[in-house]
Amino acid sequence: MNVLIIDAQGGGIGRQLVAAMKKRFPKQMITAVGTNSAAASAMLKAGADQAATGENAVVVCSRNADLIIGPVGIVIADALLGEITPTMAVAVGQSRAKRILVPVNHCDNYIVGVPDLTLGRLIDGVVKEVEKYIEG
Repeated sequence: MNVLIIDAQGGGIGRQLVAAMKKRFPKQMITAVGTNSAAASAMLKAGADQAATGENAVVVCSRNADLIIGPVGIVIADALLGEITPTMAVAVGQSRAKRILVPVNHCDNYIVGVPDLTLGRLIDGVVKEVEKYIEG
């Protein structure tokens, strides 16, 4: 299974996603793509097997992914303080991959009906959802 984790800004959510995934699925290959080098570096340090940076990396890796994981902003053009370009959002949205999106309510996007959970609880939920695809 080709797992892709995408993040922006400082890569804090992506870093936690990579660490949680590697803890639960230590042999699973994880590709991390940051919209900037700080995000990519943070995810690589957390245990991603490979990492890349930028718009073209998002486009190419989204094309080849089976699962795409990241904050909900990765499917919203101009989200995450403008780091998600329209091309990136389209690439993620049109990918054949299953998308598991973390519903974080910031950067002018609020998801109604989603309880305000801690990031740790959200990450736990992502790992449980991924189990369905990797083990099921």
